[in-house]
Amino acid sequence: MSARRQAAIAAILLIMVGAGAWYLGAPGAPGAATDRGGPQAVPVELAAATTGQVAERVEAVGSTLARQAVDIVPLTSGRVASLAFTPGQQVARGDVLARLDDVAEQAAVDETRASLREAELALERAKQLRTNNNVAQATVDELEAAYAGARARLDRVQKELDERTIEAPFGGIVGMRRVDVGARVDDETVLTTLDDLAEVEIEFAVPEMFYGRIRPGQPVQATSSAFPGRAFEGRIGTIDSRIDETARAFLVRAVLPNPDLLLPAGMFMHVAVTLNAHEAVLVPEEAVVAEGTATFVFTPGGDRARRVEVDLGRRQFGAVEVVQGLEAGTPVVVKGVHRLRDGTPIEIRGADPRAAGEATS
Repeated sequence: MSARRQAAIAAILLIMVGAGAWYLGAPGAPGAATDRGGPQAVPVELAAATTGQVAERVEAVGSTLARQAVDIVPLTSGRVASLAFTPGQQVARGDVLARLDDVAEQAAVDETRASLREAELALERAKQLRTNNNVAQATVDELEAAYAGARARLDRVQKELDERTIEAPFGGIVGMRRVDVGARVDDETVLTTLDDLAEVEIEFAVPEMFYGRIRPGQPVQATSSAFPGRAFEGRIGTIDSRIDETARAFLVRAVLPNPDLLLPAGMFMHVAVTLNAHEAVLVPEEAVVAEGTATFVFTPGGDRARRVEVDLGRRQFGAVEVVQGLEAGTPVVVKGVHRLRDGTPIEIRGADPRAAGEATS
């Protein structure tokens, strides 16, 4: 290769190198330094660590049970003469729900009542005659026995008549009609159901590790997908004395007031039992960074980020408990966290909790 050709190639290479250097150093070009004095500050937002109640809870699922619930069945057989309720109706104790045909039973009562009156009159005459010794004492005794037998027969037929009327054994809500007027029923036929829903119970299973920590009277909160955003408050009612050997759990029943009768029997619900609560330092979950087994937050140290290792406790409602490493009121970075390292320059955007604290003081 001639010397002239080598010189031309060298000149071209020098021009290319110079152009590249100019391009990289130009404002806005890739790789150009925007801050000749150091790395660019990372924009961050802060929030103050607060104090609040942290509760230890046991969560489970269960179904609602009526405080009292029965199938309404007649005590005898016969034809349904009338149904005195509508489905979903609230009834009081003693309200008539249905009547069976009772013509024969009413006739038997009338006949027996007449026989009782006849026995009563015969006994009264015998007693009057006995005062004058016109009749033997044995005759009086026989008439007294006849009178007692007539009264017993009247009680029996009256009970048979009463059993033709089906009444509510307690106050509650009646269910669907299972029979129609005119149907033939017996003492195994379900006419309807009756549920006392002034309070409902929820039965659920709790792991055996909590046995002894669940006690009657502890607060319970129950929710259902049927009522989004609403929580029903109640208390632990009863606790089973046995632990299931297979499930390693024990049954608990909680009692929920139900004055508006919103909760029916059989509804699936999520239950949370509060065991205890204590004051703790809380920070937003987005402020916490995990690295291996360590967890830490970033706090502002002047215009730079300072990494602070913390020990965490329970999480609840978007916040996490800080057991050790941070005091209440300390500002922590909640946005821009994952761009930070210890000592990274920061630029605070939005409200600064430190300024708010100074204004308050």
